[in-house]
Amino acid sequence: MLNGAIPRALPAVATVTAALLLGAPASAQDFEPAIDDAERLTDCQGCEPSAALSDEPRVFRTQEQTFRVVPMKGLVRPWSLAFLPNGDLLITEHGGRLRIVRDGVLDPEPLAGLPEVFTTRRKGLMDITLHPRFLENQFVYFTYHKQSPEHRMAGTPTLARGKFEGRGALVEVRDLFVSDAAYMGAGQTARIAFGPDDKVYMVIGVPTRNPVGQAESAQDPADHAGKVLRLNDDGTVPEDNPFVDTPGYRPEIYALGIRNANGLAFHPETGELWETENGPQGGDEVNIIQAGLNYGWPVVSYGRAYSGDLTGTYSGPQRPQRWAEGIEDPYFFWSPSISPAGLLFYTGDRFPNWTGDLFTGALRGRELQRLIFNDRGLLVRQQSLLRELHQRIREVRQGPDGLIYVLTDEQDGALLRLEPVDAEVAR
Repeated sequence: MLNGAIPRALPAVATVTAALLLGAPASAQDFEPAIDDAERLTDCQGCEPSAALSDEPRVFRTQEQTFRVVPMKGLVRPWSLAFLPNGDLLITEHGGRLRIVRDGVLDPEPLAGLPEVFTTRRKGLMDITLHPRFLENQFVYFTYHKQSPEHRMAGTPTLARGKFEGRGALVEVRDLFVSDAAYMGAGQTARIAFGPDDKVYMVIGVPTRNPVGQAESAQDPADHAGKVLRLNDDGTVPEDNPFVDTPGYRPEIYALGIRNANGLAFHPETGELWETENGPQGGDEVNIIQAGLNYGWPVVSYGRAYSGDLTGTYSGPQRPQRWAEGIEDPYFFWSPSISPAGLLFYTGDRFPNWTGDLFTGALRGRELQRLIFNDRGLLVRQQSLLRELHQRIREVRQGPDGLIYVLTDEQDGALLRLEPVDAEVAR
């Protein structure tokens, strides 16, 4: 049994600090500019600038584990990665390029065959994953922003699929699902994951304030924005979706009330869908997503507006209360915010003290965070890793070799490989 086995009855909300929950004034370093980008890029107040990443491996020591970080540079704003059966990697770059690492070497030429990617105002190419039967069909799934046909400056998250047959391109590329979640502001994310039922789960963020698109869309059942969607592998609607026969609801909707999800993963034992979400100031969340439920945005949040107000000013929730009837509490939330990104339940044996733990990157926090559970599946501790690198961490995945791979969301981006080191050897 994994350390992170999660009981069906969920515990009360956990958090780093209760200061914001109690309505106490936030510290100066928590304030951020009132921008509509939930990821809060490097122009936030109180953020240290990203440091130049060394080309050389670096050893880190913690109480449980000594490990080495081996960098592979040459990427530009990498966003997500997928491992091919032979151990090669496909890596998306937000600017619209698909890269490949063959035999441990980054190919300088991107793969051909991708559709035109809309990149205005931080939109772009996002998540990537393989079909569960990739060895049979060679299908690669990815999400990207497509220019909205109604609004020239707006983009909409799109799910696409192509075949990778081992050469230098994706072929037979086509859109499977084009959402109606169009917005003009800074790009909201679209994560995807195949579930144990072989369905595609696609979570789409929602803008906070835009001429096209608004936060309230997350509660609008006729809008894909701010929702978790559930699709067949060809992009069609499963017959057993929770709202498939409900008037006024888009049939693709699986859950609603999502702000901007940057991580999506299925628990390896329970099969539950976990999600990390960039909330407003002091309101980043971990949620366990269940069919038909409402996760609150923008009605309530454990965070507050970037101005420091409990509500409103375009970035805060609508109500000062932190919960409401009919709305699910987060499993966990961060205060102050770290902008979580990527999500991994570690199941390998190369880091036995980490087996069953949950890992997420941090964009604003510039770290890899480990969430530790006890044998009853309850969250008991957090651990910050890689903070010394001062890098925005966008993605974290487990490789077929049992090692952990991390992407840094930087203009001079990198793939980082974490590998165990014997403590005596490292001295």
